Amino acid sequence: MQTNPENLNPLERRLDVAVPYEQVAAEVANRLKRLARTVKVHGFRPGKVPMKIVEQQYGGQVHQEVVGDVLQRRFADAVKEQDYRVVGYPRFEVKQLAGEEKGHYEFTATFEVYPEIAVGDVSSRTIERLVVQVGDADVDKTIDILRKQRVRYRPVERSAASGDQVNIDYVGTLNGEEFPGGKANGYLVVLGEGRLLEGFEDQLAGMQAGQSKTFELTFPEDYHGGELAGKTVSFAVTLNRVAQAELPEVDGDFARALGVEDGDLDKMRGEIRANLEREVKRRVQAKVKEQAMQALLDVTKVELPQALVALEVERLMHQAREDLVRRGVEPKGVALSPGMFEAQAARRVRLGLVLAELVKANGLEAKPEQVRALVEEQAQSYDQPQEVINWYHSDPSRLAELESLALEDNVVAWILDRAKVEEKSASFDELMGNA
Repeated sequence: MQTNPENLNPLERRLDVAVPYEQVAAEVANRLKRLARTVKVHGFRPGKVPMKIVEQQYGGQVHQEVVGDVLQRRFADAVKEQDYRVVGYPRFEVKQLAGEEKGHYEFTATFEVYPEIAVGDVSSRTIERLVVQVGDADVDKTIDILRKQRVRYRPVERSAASGDQVNIDYVGTLNGEEFPGGKANGYLVVLGEGRLLEGFEDQLAGMQAGQSKTFELTFPEDYHGGELAGKTVSFAVTLNRVAQAELPEVDGDFARALGVEDGDLDKMRGEIRANLEREVKRRVQAKVKEQAMQALLDVTKVELPQALVALEVERLMHQAREDLVRRGVEPKGVALSPGMFEAQAARRVRLGLVLAELVKANGLEAKPEQVRALVEEQAQSYDQPQEVINWYHSDPSRLAELESLALEDNVVAWILDRAKVEEKSASFDELMGNA
Protein backbone atom coordinates (compact mmCIF):
# COMPACT_ATOMS: atom_id res chain seq x y z
CA MET A 1 0.00 0.00 0.00
CA GLN A 2 2.75 2.44 0.93
CA THR A 3 6.50 2.24 1.35
CA ASN A 4 9.45 4.32 2.40
CA PRO A 5 7.84 7.11 4.47
CA GLU A 6 10.29 10.04 4.43
CA ASN A 7 10.69 13.07 6.69
CA LEU A 8 11.63 15.92 4.36
CA ASN A 9 11.74 18.47 7.19
CA PRO A 10 10.24 18.68 10.72
CA LEU A 11 6.69 18.80 9.33
CA GLU A 12 6.84 17.69 5.69
CA ARG A 13 6.39 14.00 4.86
CA ARG A 14 6.47 11.93 1.69
CA LEU A 15 4.89 8.53 1.05
CA ASP A 16 4.84 6.16 -1.90
CA VAL A 17 1.25 5.15 -2.62
CA ALA A 18 0.35 2.20 -4.87
CA VAL A 19 -3.03 1.99 -6.62
CA PRO A 20 -3.89 -1.60 -7.77
CA TYR A 21 -4.54 -1.80 -11.50
CA GLU A 22 -7.23 -4.50 -11.13
CA GLN A 23 -9.18 -2.41 -8.63
CA VAL A 24 -9.10 0.57 -10.99
CA ALA A 25 -10.07 -1.50 -14.04
CA ALA A 26 -13.01 -3.10 -12.22
CA GLU A 27 -14.32 0.23 -10.96
CA VAL A 28 -13.95 1.83 -14.41
CA ALA A 29 -15.93 -1.02 -15.96
CA ASN A 30 -18.71 -0.67 -13.38
CA ARG A 31 -18.98 3.08 -13.85
CA LEU A 32 -19.05 2.81 -17.63
CA LYS A 33 -21.86 0.24 -17.39
CA ARG A 34 -23.89 2.57 -15.19
CA LEU A 35 -23.12 5.47 -17.53
CA ALA A 36 -24.25 3.49 -20.57
CA ARG A 37 -27.80 3.26 -19.16
CA THR A 38 -28.34 7.01 -19.29
CA VAL A 39 -25.79 8.52 -21.68
CA LYS A 40 -27.15 10.20 -24.80
CA VAL A 41 -25.34 9.73 -28.11
CA HIS A 42 -26.72 10.94 -31.42
CA GLY A 43 -28.21 8.07 -33.44
CA PHE A 44 -28.84 5.77 -30.45
CA ARG A 45 -31.69 5.48 -28.00
CA PRO A 46 -30.83 5.94 -24.29
CA GLY A 47 -29.57 2.65 -22.89
CA LYS A 48 -28.78 1.27 -26.32
CA VAL A 49 -25.39 2.92 -26.90
CA PRO A 50 -22.73 0.25 -27.56
CA MET A 51 -20.19 -0.09 -24.78
CA LYS A 52 -17.36 0.40 -27.27
CA ILE A 53 -18.66 3.90 -28.10
CA VAL A 54 -19.21 4.69 -24.41
CA GLU A 55 -15.64 3.65 -23.68
CA GLN A 56 -14.29 5.73 -26.57
CA GLN A 57 -16.11 8.90 -25.46
CA TYR A 58 -15.99 8.61 -21.68
CA GLY A 59 -13.33 6.01 -20.87
CA GLY A 60 -10.46 8.43 -20.34
CA GLN A 61 -12.45 10.76 -18.08
CA VAL A 62 -13.89 7.91 -16.00
CA HIS A 63 -10.46 6.28 -15.69
CA GLN A 64 -8.96 9.52 -14.39
CA GLU A 65 -11.78 9.95 -11.86
CA VAL A 66 -11.44 6.38 -10.60
CA VAL A 67 -7.66 6.62 -10.21
CA GLY A 68 -8.15 9.84 -8.23
CA ASP A 69 -10.79 8.33 -5.96
CA VAL A 70 -8.83 5.15 -5.30
CA LEU A 71 -5.66 7.18 -4.72
CA GLN A 72 -7.40 9.29 -2.09
CA ARG A 73 -8.65 6.18 -0.29
CA ARG A 74 -5.24 4.49 -0.41
CA PHE A 75 -3.61 7.67 0.85
CA ALA A 76 -6.10 7.90 3.74
CA ASP A 77 -5.30 4.30 4.71
CA ALA A 78 -1.56 4.99 4.47
CA VAL A 79 -1.58 8.05 6.75
CA LYS A 80 -3.84 6.24 9.21
CA GLU A 81 -1.37 3.38 9.29
CA GLN A 82 1.49 5.80 9.97
CA ASP A 83 -0.65 7.77 12.46
CA TYR A 84 -0.04 11.06 10.62
CA ARG A 85 -2.24 14.11 11.34
CA VAL A 86 -2.30 15.67 7.89
CA VAL A 87 -2.50 19.45 7.38
CA GLY A 88 -4.23 20.71 4.25
CA TYR A 89 -4.13 18.74 1.02
CA PRO A 90 -1.43 16.37 -0.20
CA ARG A 91 0.46 16.95 -3.44
CA PHE A 92 0.40 13.84 -5.61
CA GLU A 93 3.02 13.17 -8.27
CA VAL A 94 3.13 10.26 -10.72
CA LYS A 95 5.97 7.91 -9.94
CA GLN A 96 5.02 5.07 -12.27
CA LEU A 97 1.97 4.58 -14.48
CA ALA A 98 3.04 1.15 -15.74
CA GLY A 99 -0.46 -0.08 -15.11
CA GLU A 100 -1.38 -3.59 -16.20
CA GLU A 101 2.11 -4.95 -16.73
CA LYS A 102 3.21 -4.06 -13.15
CA GLY A 103 -0.16 -4.67 -11.55
CA HIS A 104 -0.40 -1.18 -9.99
CA TYR A 105 0.11 2.54 -10.47
CA GLU A 106 2.63 4.32 -8.24
CA PHE A 107 2.42 7.85 -6.86
CA THR A 108 4.29 9.91 -4.31
CA ALA A 109 2.28 11.98 -1.86
CA THR A 110 3.94 15.00 -0.25
CA PHE A 111 2.15 16.67 2.65
CA GLU A 112 2.54 18.41 6.00
CA VAL A 113 1.58 17.16 9.44
CA TYR A 114 0.56 18.99 12.58
CA PRO A 115 3.47 19.76 14.90
CA GLU A 116 3.96 18.24 18.32
CA ILE A 117 3.58 21.09 20.82
CA ALA A 118 4.90 21.33 24.36
CA VAL A 119 3.38 24.40 26.03
CA GLY A 120 6.08 26.39 27.81
CA ASP A 121 6.27 27.58 31.42
CA VAL A 122 4.67 31.04 31.84
CA SER A 123 5.60 31.39 35.51
CA SER A 124 8.52 33.69 34.64
CA ARG A 125 6.33 36.09 32.62
CA THR A 126 4.89 39.30 34.07
CA ILE A 127 1.46 40.60 33.07
CA GLU A 128 0.34 44.11 33.93
CA ARG A 129 -3.30 44.65 34.87
CA LEU A 130 -4.56 48.23 34.93
CA VAL A 131 -6.83 49.33 37.76
CA VAL A 132 -9.11 52.15 36.61
CA GLN A 133 -11.80 53.95 38.59
CA VAL A 134 -14.51 55.89 36.74
CA GLY A 135 -14.96 59.25 38.47
CA ASP A 136 -17.39 62.15 38.22
CA ALA A 137 -14.96 64.03 35.97
CA ASP A 138 -15.01 61.13 33.49
CA VAL A 139 -18.80 61.22 33.45
CA ASP A 140 -18.69 65.00 32.89
CA LYS A 141 -16.26 64.62 29.97
CA THR A 142 -18.51 62.01 28.42
CA ILE A 143 -21.51 64.29 28.75
CA ASP A 144 -19.52 67.05 27.01
CA ILE A 145 -18.74 64.64 24.16
CA LEU A 146 -22.42 63.69 23.89
CA ARG A 147 -23.36 67.37 23.79
CA LYS A 148 -20.88 68.03 20.99
CA GLN A 149 -22.31 65.11 19.04
CA ARG A 150 -25.67 66.88 19.16
CA VAL A 151 -24.37 70.34 18.32
CA ARG A 152 -26.43 72.71 16.18
CA TYR A 153 -25.12 75.67 14.24
CA ARG A 154 -26.84 79.08 14.14
CA PRO A 155 -25.88 81.62 11.40
CA VAL A 156 -24.15 84.75 12.74
CA GLU A 157 -23.08 88.07 11.22
CA ARG A 158 -19.41 88.21 12.25
CA SER A 159 -15.95 87.02 11.30
CA ALA A 160 -15.30 83.26 11.37
CA ALA A 161 -13.45 81.91 14.39
CA SER A 162 -12.28 78.53 15.67
CA GLY A 163 -15.24 76.29 16.42
CA ASP A 164 -17.49 77.95 13.84
CA GLN A 165 -18.98 76.07 10.93
CA VAL A 166 -18.40 77.83 7.61
CA ASN A 167 -19.96 77.23 4.21
CA ILE A 168 -17.47 77.80 1.38
CA ASP A 169 -16.94 77.48 -2.36
CA TYR A 170 -13.39 76.76 -3.48
CA VAL A 171 -11.36 75.98 -6.57
CA GLY A 172 -7.82 74.61 -6.46
CA THR A 173 -5.38 74.98 -9.35
CA LEU A 174 -1.94 73.58 -10.09
CA ASN A 175 0.08 75.63 -12.57
CA GLY A 176 -3.12 77.45 -13.53
CA GLU A 177 -5.09 74.21 -14.19
CA GLU A 178 -7.83 72.76 -11.98
CA PHE A 179 -6.93 69.36 -10.51
CA PRO A 180 -9.31 66.45 -9.72
CA GLY A 181 -11.01 66.77 -6.33
CA GLY A 182 -9.89 70.38 -5.96
CA LYS A 183 -13.30 72.04 -6.40
CA ALA A 184 -16.46 72.20 -4.27
CA ASN A 185 -19.51 74.40 -3.76
CA GLY A 186 -21.36 74.77 -0.45
CA TYR A 187 -18.70 72.77 1.39
CA LEU A 188 -19.17 72.70 5.20
CA VAL A 189 -16.18 72.70 7.52
CA VAL A 190 -15.76 73.34 11.25
CA LEU A 191 -12.71 75.51 11.88
CA GLY A 192 -10.18 73.93 14.20
CA GLU A 193 -11.03 70.28 13.48
CA GLY A 194 -8.10 69.95 11.07
CA ARG A 195 -9.96 67.97 8.41
CA LEU A 196 -8.61 69.91 5.44
CA LEU A 197 -5.11 70.39 4.05
CA GLU A 198 -2.84 71.84 6.74
CA GLY A 199 -3.11 75.64 6.75
CA PHE A 200 -6.41 75.75 4.82
CA GLU A 201 -8.62 76.39 7.86
CA ASP A 202 -6.22 79.05 9.15
CA GLN A 203 -6.86 81.04 5.98
CA LEU A 204 -10.61 81.02 6.63
CA ALA A 205 -10.40 82.41 10.17
CA GLY A 206 -11.32 86.10 10.20
CA MET A 207 -13.29 86.00 6.93
CA GLN A 208 -16.92 87.13 6.81
CA ALA A 209 -19.84 86.00 4.68
CA GLY A 210 -19.44 87.25 1.09
CA GLN A 211 -15.66 87.64 1.25
CA SER A 212 -13.26 85.90 -1.15
CA LYS A 213 -9.52 85.32 -1.07
CA THR A 214 -6.78 83.41 -2.86
CA PHE A 215 -3.87 81.69 -1.13
CA GLU A 216 -1.23 79.04 -1.77
CA LEU A 217 -0.61 75.82 0.15
CA THR A 218 1.80 72.91 -0.29
CA PHE A 219 0.68 69.28 -0.17
CA PRO A 220 2.79 66.98 2.06
CA GLU A 221 5.39 64.76 0.41
CA ASP A 222 3.50 61.61 1.51
CA TYR A 223 0.11 62.79 0.25
CA HIS A 224 -1.90 59.81 -1.06
CA GLY A 225 -2.67 61.59 -4.34
CA GLY A 226 0.69 61.03 -6.04
CA GLU A 227 0.39 63.85 -8.58
CA LEU A 228 -0.11 66.46 -5.84
CA ALA A 229 2.44 65.18 -3.31
CA GLY A 230 4.90 67.94 -2.46
CA LYS A 231 3.28 70.37 -4.94
CA THR A 232 2.29 73.98 -4.20
CA VAL A 233 -1.23 74.79 -5.36
CA SER A 234 -3.45 77.89 -5.36
CA PHE A 235 -6.92 77.99 -3.80
CA ALA A 236 -9.60 80.59 -4.59
CA VAL A 237 -12.16 80.58 -1.77
CA THR A 238 -15.47 82.34 -1.21
CA LEU A 239 -17.03 82.20 2.26
CA ASN A 240 -20.84 81.98 2.05
CA ARG A 241 -21.95 81.67 5.67
CA VAL A 242 -20.62 81.63 9.24
CA ALA A 243 -22.54 79.60 11.85
CA GLN A 244 -21.87 79.47 15.58
CA ALA A 245 -22.00 76.22 17.55
CA GLU A 246 -24.80 75.85 20.08
CA LEU A 247 -24.59 72.91 22.46
CA PRO A 248 -27.75 71.46 24.04
CA GLU A 249 -28.40 72.20 27.70
CA VAL A 250 -27.96 69.32 30.13
CA ASP A 251 -31.62 69.07 31.10
CA GLY A 252 -34.53 66.67 30.98
CA ASP A 253 -34.81 66.89 27.20
CA PHE A 254 -31.13 66.00 26.88
CA ALA A 255 -31.58 63.00 29.19
CA ARG A 256 -34.61 61.83 27.23
CA ALA A 257 -32.61 62.11 24.01
CA LEU A 258 -30.15 59.64 25.57
CA GLY A 259 -32.94 57.15 26.32
CA VAL A 260 -33.82 58.13 29.91
CA GLU A 261 -37.59 58.27 29.48
CA ASP A 262 -38.41 60.25 32.62
CA GLY A 263 -35.61 62.78 31.98
CA ASP A 264 -34.02 62.19 35.39
CA LEU A 265 -30.47 63.62 35.28
CA ASP A 266 -29.16 61.47 38.14
CA LYS A 267 -30.41 58.36 36.36
CA MET A 268 -28.76 59.59 33.16
CA ARG A 269 -25.43 60.05 34.92
CA GLY A 270 -25.78 56.61 36.49
CA GLU A 271 -26.34 54.97 33.10
CA ILE A 272 -23.39 56.85 31.60
CA ARG A 273 -21.18 55.73 34.49
CA ALA A 274 -22.32 52.11 34.06
CA ASN A 275 -21.52 52.26 30.33
CA LEU A 276 -18.06 53.69 31.05
CA GLU A 277 -17.40 50.99 33.65
CA ARG A 278 -18.37 48.30 31.12
CA GLU A 279 -15.99 49.85 28.60
CA VAL A 280 -13.23 49.99 31.22
CA LYS A 281 -13.76 46.31 32.02
CA ARG A 282 -13.70 45.39 28.34
CA ARG A 283 -10.51 47.32 27.60
CA VAL A 284 -8.67 46.11 30.70
CA GLN A 285 -9.58 42.52 29.86
CA ALA A 286 -8.47 43.02 26.25
CA LYS A 287 -5.07 44.36 27.34
CA VAL A 288 -4.59 41.50 29.81
CA LYS A 289 -5.62 38.96 27.17
CA GLU A 290 -3.17 40.41 24.66
CA GLN A 291 -0.31 40.15 27.16
CA ALA A 292 -1.33 36.64 28.23
CA MET A 293 -1.43 35.36 24.67
CA GLN A 294 1.93 36.93 23.90
CA ALA A 295 3.41 35.37 27.05
CA LEU A 296 2.16 31.99 25.85
CA LEU A 297 3.79 32.48 22.46
CA ASP A 298 7.04 33.73 24.01
CA VAL A 299 7.56 30.52 25.99
CA THR A 300 6.29 27.99 23.40
CA LYS A 301 8.21 27.03 20.29
CA VAL A 302 6.09 25.88 17.34
CA GLU A 303 7.00 24.67 13.86
CA LEU A 304 4.43 26.21 11.54
CA PRO A 305 2.74 24.17 8.78
CA GLN A 306 3.06 26.40 5.71
CA ALA A 307 -0.25 25.05 4.38
CA LEU A 308 -2.07 26.57 7.36
CA VAL A 309 -0.21 29.87 7.01
CA ALA A 310 -1.11 30.03 3.31
CA LEU A 311 -4.78 29.40 4.08
CA GLU A 312 -4.75 32.11 6.77
CA VAL A 313 -3.10 34.57 4.36
CA GLU A 314 -5.89 33.92 1.85
CA ARG A 315 -8.51 34.44 4.54
CA LEU A 316 -6.97 37.74 5.67
CA MET A 317 -6.70 38.97 2.08
CA HIS A 318 -10.37 38.10 1.54
CA GLN A 319 -11.31 40.01 4.69
CA ALA A 320 -9.27 43.01 3.52
CA ARG A 321 -11.05 43.04 0.15
CA GLU A 322 -14.46 42.84 1.83
CA ASP A 323 -13.50 45.69 4.14
CA LEU A 324 -12.52 47.83 1.16
CA VAL A 325 -15.88 47.13 -0.49
CA ARG A 326 -17.73 48.11 2.70
CA ARG A 327 -15.85 51.41 2.67
CA GLY A 328 -16.76 52.02 -0.96
CA VAL A 329 -13.26 51.33 -2.32
CA GLU A 330 -12.76 49.19 -5.42
CA PRO A 331 -10.40 46.32 -4.38
CA LYS A 332 -8.91 46.10 -7.87
CA GLY A 333 -7.44 49.55 -7.37
CA VAL A 334 -5.58 48.54 -4.19
CA ALA A 335 -2.42 46.45 -4.42
CA LEU A 336 -2.80 43.58 -1.93
CA SER A 337 -0.01 41.02 -1.85
CA PRO A 338 0.36 37.88 0.31
CA GLY A 339 3.52 39.32 1.85
CA MET A 340 1.46 42.06 3.50
CA PHE A 341 -0.36 39.45 5.60
CA GLU A 342 2.25 36.75 6.22
CA ALA A 343 3.44 37.97 9.64
CA GLN A 344 -0.11 38.36 10.94
CA ALA A 345 -1.14 35.01 9.47
CA ALA A 346 1.86 33.24 11.00
CA ARG A 347 1.10 34.66 14.45
CA ARG A 348 -2.57 33.68 14.24
CA VAL A 349 -1.71 30.14 13.15
CA ARG A 350 0.93 29.79 15.87
CA LEU A 351 -1.46 31.04 18.54
CA GLY A 352 -4.28 28.80 17.29
CA LEU A 353 -2.09 25.70 17.47
CA VAL A 354 -0.82 26.52 20.97
CA LEU A 355 -4.31 27.32 22.26
CA ALA A 356 -5.73 24.09 20.86
CA GLU A 357 -3.04 22.07 22.63
CA LEU A 358 -3.46 23.98 25.90
CA VAL A 359 -7.25 23.61 25.89
CA LYS A 360 -7.07 19.88 25.11
CA ALA A 361 -4.42 19.16 27.71
CA ASN A 362 -6.12 21.10 30.51
CA GLY A 363 -9.84 20.75 29.78
CA LEU A 364 -10.38 24.47 29.23
CA GLU A 365 -13.37 24.17 26.88
CA ALA A 366 -16.16 26.73 27.30
CA LYS A 367 -18.94 25.77 29.70
CA PRO A 368 -22.63 26.47 28.85
CA GLU A 369 -23.00 28.73 31.87
CA GLN A 370 -20.05 30.83 30.68
CA VAL A 371 -21.67 31.33 27.29
CA ARG A 372 -24.98 32.30 28.93
CA ALA A 373 -23.19 34.87 31.09
CA LEU A 374 -21.48 36.38 28.04
CA VAL A 375 -24.78 36.61 26.17
CA GLU A 376 -26.37 38.43 29.11
CA GLU A 377 -23.36 40.73 29.45
CA GLN A 378 -23.54 41.67 25.77
CA ALA A 379 -27.27 42.28 26.04
CA GLN A 380 -26.92 44.76 28.93
CA SER A 381 -25.55 47.42 26.56
CA TYR A 382 -28.87 47.59 24.67
CA ASP A 383 -32.29 49.06 25.44
CA GLN A 384 -34.05 45.71 24.86
CA PRO A 385 -31.75 43.08 26.42
CA GLN A 386 -34.13 40.15 25.85
CA GLU A 387 -34.24 40.85 22.11
CA VAL A 388 -30.44 40.66 21.99
CA ILE A 389 -30.47 37.39 23.95
CA ASN A 390 -33.03 35.95 21.52
CA TRP A 391 -30.91 37.18 18.59
CA TYR A 392 -27.86 35.26 19.83
CA HIS A 393 -29.83 32.07 20.45
CA SER A 394 -31.47 32.22 17.01
CA ASP A 395 -28.21 31.45 15.21
CA PRO A 396 -25.67 28.81 16.36
CA SER A 397 -22.83 30.68 14.64
CA ARG A 398 -23.42 33.69 16.92
CA LEU A 399 -23.23 31.50 20.01
CA ALA A 400 -20.10 29.88 18.58
CA GLU A 401 -18.40 33.28 18.57
CA LEU A 402 -19.15 33.69 22.28
CA GLU A 403 -18.00 30.13 22.95
CA SER A 404 -14.64 31.11 21.44
CA LEU A 405 -14.51 34.15 23.72
CA ALA A 406 -15.31 32.01 26.77
CA LEU A 407 -12.60 29.54 25.77
CA GLU A 408 -10.07 32.39 25.47
CA ASP A 409 -11.16 33.66 28.90
CA ASN A 410 -10.44 30.20 30.33
CA VAL A 411 -7.00 30.22 28.74
CA VAL A 412 -6.26 33.69 30.11
CA ALA A 413 -7.36 32.62 33.60
CA TRP A 414 -5.08 29.57 33.35
CA ILE A 415 -2.13 31.78 32.41
CA LEU A 416 -2.86 34.38 35.12
CA ASP A 417 -2.88 31.60 37.75
CA ARG A 418 0.72 30.80 36.79
CA ALA A 419 2.27 34.07 35.62
CA LYS A 420 3.26 37.08 37.72
CA VAL A 421 0.46 39.67 37.73
CA GLU A 422 1.23 43.27 38.64
CA GLU A 423 -1.57 45.77 39.16
CA LYS A 424 -1.04 49.35 38.08
CA SER A 425 -3.35 52.30 38.70
CA ALA A 426 -4.31 54.30 35.61
CA SER A 427 -6.77 57.05 34.75
CA PHE A 428 -9.71 56.58 32.45
CA ASP A 429 -8.06 58.83 29.85
CA GLU A 430 -4.85 56.78 29.95
CA LEU A 431 -6.80 53.59 29.37
CA MET A 432 -8.69 55.16 26.46
CA GLY A 433 -5.47 56.53 24.95
CA ASN A 434 -6.46 60.18 25.48
CA ALA A 435 -3.75 61.09 27.97
